[in-house]
Amino acid sequence: MGWFLGGAGPEADEDGRLAVAVRRVGEPVTAGAGVLVAPGTVLTCAHVVNDALGRPVFAAAPPGAATLRIDYRGRHGTREAAAEVTHWIPPRRLDGTLPVREREDRVWHGDLAVLTFPTESEGRMPQARWAPMRPGQNLRAWSSSGRPGSFADVRVKTCDASVGYVDGEPTGMSIGPAFSGGALWSVLGDEAVGLVAAHTMPPYDPVTGQPLPHSSQHVARRSWAIPWQRIRQELASVGAVGLVDDEAPPDDPAFALFAETIHGIVPSAALRGDLGRLVAARCLLRHPDDGSAPTPEEFARLLVTEPRALPALTEVLRLRDPSAVQQLLAIGRMSPVPRLLSSREHGRLVEILGQLPGSVGARLPEAARAALPLAADYPVEPSGPAAVAEVVDGLERLSGDSRAQGASIRVPGLLRVMEYLAVLCPEDRRAGLRLWCDGVAQRLGIPRSALAERRFDADEWAGTLAACGGPPRLLVHITRGGSPDRYRLRIWCDEGAGPRQVTTETDRDHTGGEAARALLHALESFPRLSSEERRPLVEAVVDRSGLNLPIDEWESWGPDDVVPGVLGAEYPLVVNCPELLRRNERFLPEWRRRWRQLDTGASLRFSGAAVGPRQIYGTLMDHQDAVRVAVDAAEHLRDGIVEVCLAVGVPVVVWDRGDESHAVDHMATVTTRELPEGVRSYRAKTVHRPGDYPGRPVLAWADADRPVPQLHLSEPQESP
Repeated sequence: MGWFLGGAGPEADEDGRLAVAVRRVGEPVTAGAGVLVAPGTVLTCAHVVNDALGRPVFAAAPPGAATLRIDYRGRHGTREAAAEVTHWIPPRRLDGTLPVREREDRVWHGDLAVLTFPTESEGRMPQARWAPMRPGQNLRAWSSSGRPGSFADVRVKTCDASVGYVDGEPTGMSIGPAFSGGALWSVLGDEAVGLVAAHTMPPYDPVTGQPLPHSSQHVARRSWAIPWQRIRQELASVGAVGLVDDEAPPDDPAFALFAETIHGIVPSAALRGDLGRLVAARCLLRHPDDGSAPTPEEFARLLVTEPRALPALTEVLRLRDPSAVQQLLAIGRMSPVPRLLSSREHGRLVEILGQLPGSVGARLPEAARAALPLAADYPVEPSGPAAVAEVVDGLERLSGDSRAQGASIRVPGLLRVMEYLAVLCPEDRRAGLRLWCDGVAQRLGIPRSALAERRFDADEWAGTLAACGGPPRLLVHITRGGSPDRYRLRIWCDEGAGPRQVTTETDRDHTGGEAARALLHALESFPRLSSEERRPLVEAVVDRSGLNLPIDEWESWGPDDVVPGVLGAEYPLVVNCPELLRRNERFLPEWRRRWRQLDTGASLRFSGAAVGPRQIYGTLMDHQDAVRVAVDAAEHLRDGIVEVCLAVGVPVVVWDRGDESHAVDHMATVTTRELPEGVRSYRAKTVHRPGDYPGRPVLAWADADRPVPQLHLSEPQESP
């Protein structure tokens, strides 16, 4: 990203690993350094190659097929290789003539060589990334050994398109001959910005040739380097620019528009630098501390590579230039990268959702379905901070269902969902969530009236829930005990705010009568009946083997009881088998879609002795509006048909666990939403009129708006 640097610095000694030693032919010493620019490819100075081959330092003729010995660091330590020169750019004077004069010419052009060598297959090798050299940068150069501690720190004093002058720190190692041809690395980032070319040595006595005593008037620890800007031009002249070329413009339709817009709204480099530092801080990125500024192109690259950079930029610009915010957001909608929320907004929302009562958080999918009925899919039930963040990320991608007209800004889907969730929250949590929505809407420039409309919709939905929501539920997870006629229970109550566990014992076995007594006792804990006098729904959560358990027939009638307690006659009782749907998760969206059509969807009936699972599957794929299925097939086929229906997401399935059609025929006249009460009424009739009502109906009921406890979704086989 150029000026914007990653959140974490390079790995310890990573830059040193890229240093290559170019050895003198036939001698154990090095002529200089180089840098790995790609696996098996080294960039160095031409004068280092000349020195290694024993040629005059500024020899201009190509070295031909000469072989050089280099040392590079692989994954398993230092390795030696034979390298050949593949690109040669000889040193030349500033006026373009040859050769460079060693005493007269203080700086020169050219002086680059590319070496290649065969590499063994040893996994990923590090390689250099490049960025422009700028005045004020703090840089680090490594000697040819690349060993820890063999580095010199310098600072760029001046830099133009040809030469960069760098001064070393007064302490530590200074740049010397072993550094020539090596890379200069940005201390803050992980990019190379140039190559060390030469060092200004102290003056020599013209008679003895020895260095003169040091004077405060002498130039100390000054070197000059070939900046990346010139390296790129020089390599381009010989067709090798791809080795160190800067990143290509992103293949994103918003990139060029972002760059153009940023240049227009922030033409000043100083203001762009201030803006860049603020955005980097909000995105947890680093940046140069040399007072420089990102170019418009570097800013644009950040916006199409860092998902939360655009929201962070609009946060900063909102008070300074609101019109610019709308321009940038409009461009951002052309790119798949930018997210809706800034890092601050995202973190705050995850925090708010994490503090909600578990019963409210579990209803997030319900709120999402109500807020965005046209969306393709909905998030899974959140469980833990990581899952909450994942759900928020998914909601950010959903479009809004706003009814805004004309040029009005649509309310994003995430804000609409949060408004719907807010009405399910306690008063204090509701206020916090709505304040968060206000802040995001204000940054996005959404009119107050538009958000108020969504808030009104949510309040209206909450009123509808209160008026015609489902009845209270008693959920019971039933598994078989130590013998065939004994069972183990785990019970939850749900008065409308989500499941609340009331018993945790899983190792106690119950007979059917004991189980009925325990469940009836739990049902007595529900508040008095509502004004609609709706009795609680008993929802038995079972595995595949428990779909035909005679739970509705369990009867509690002890010696001291005045009346019997037949569970299925007193309360609407349904079964739910989440195991089947969770084993076929591709049908979860189908289940939710079918449930939304409960009052308008089609009803199917499967009967006969020849129908099988394959025919059932094909029929249900053909009738994707089917929300209810009645099964009246031969007993040996019935269970397989029921399981197929539940596995592909049919929310309501009714059958008779005996061998009668009477109950199935009777239920055909009952509307889908009234089936739980209709089945209860039938079961009550079997108590006093078994001859007239011989059926043993089972009703599978999977309400997509009322989740079962998370335990059963992730650990359906927990109990033995």
